[in-house]
Amino acid sequence: MRLFDPHIHMTSRTTDDYEAMYGAGVRAVVEPAFWLGQPRTSPASFVDYFDSLLGWEPFRAAQYGIAHHCTIALNPKEANDPRCTPVLDLLPRYLVKDNVVAVGEIGYDSMTPAEDTALAVQLQLAADHGLPALVHTPHRDKLTGLRRTLDVVRESALPTEHVLIDHLNETTVKEAKDSGCWLGFSVYPDTKMDEERMVAILRSHGPERVLVNSAADWGKSDPLKTRKVADLMLAEGFTEDDVDRVLWRNPVAFYGLSGRLTLDVTAPEATHEGNSIQRGVPRDEPPRTAGVTAAEA
Repeated sequence: MRLFDPHIHMTSRTTDDYEAMYGAGVRAVVEPAFWLGQPRTSPASFVDYFDSLLGWEPFRAAQYGIAHHCTIALNPKEANDPRCTPVLDLLPRYLVKDNVVAVGEIGYDSMTPAEDTALAVQLQLAADHGLPALVHTPHRDKLTGLRRTLDVVRESALPTEHVLIDHLNETTVKEAKDSGCWLGFSVYPDTKMDEERMVAILRSHGPERVLVNSAADWGKSDPLKTRKVADLMLAEGFTEDDVDRVLWRNPVAFYGLSGRLTLDVTAPEATHEGNSIQRGVPRDEPPRTAGVTAAEA
């Protein structure tokens, strides 16, 4: 079984998660730029964060045989902070990078005028750079948020078939599907969707243009949710082809719209900018003291 998690925040996960994900069948991930939990205070902190999504995280993922791509954007929550909005002027620098397969996460958090502006600007940037867009629907008042999102999308230069509307649920799936956008569902403990609800939606609405993700981050989340959905689909009578379509071919098709999706994992270098995921000294090597081996000391 091959799995693609199209929305997971690996910056906040450990290398143990990469190892477990590979063992579960995950061979590719997309990591959207998002809010880090604590407010950032200047555009410079975004620069370092974006650089890590393009450098350190692909390096870490490659250690475990997983292809890592990212999406870049000013996220909806921080679009309300005047200290952060100059990031919009920095985005073109990153949207030309090979490993960037969409503009995202963009969309709504509190549905403010500042979020309206940021969403419209970034949809235009996606159109200008020939990229699809990953759109975050708000966690509160989701149907209103979806309708407001779709109004802005329809007014933009980006075709609806190049837009993935994420964090959908039973109240928003029909209107999102009718819009012609791709449909994203986050399977997340206690909040968002769970495996049973996800399989019920697939049974009711079909697998076309559906992407399932874990949205795993620094909260109570599970980077193996894609595998758990796949297992339940099979147990509930879906075919292996259905599973492959939802959990591999659909995300490949959507992010492939960028023309930049590369699923082959090349052997990683020993270090990234001089840094390794290795900490300490491997057990089969003698310890080093002040830069020399124990024998040399």
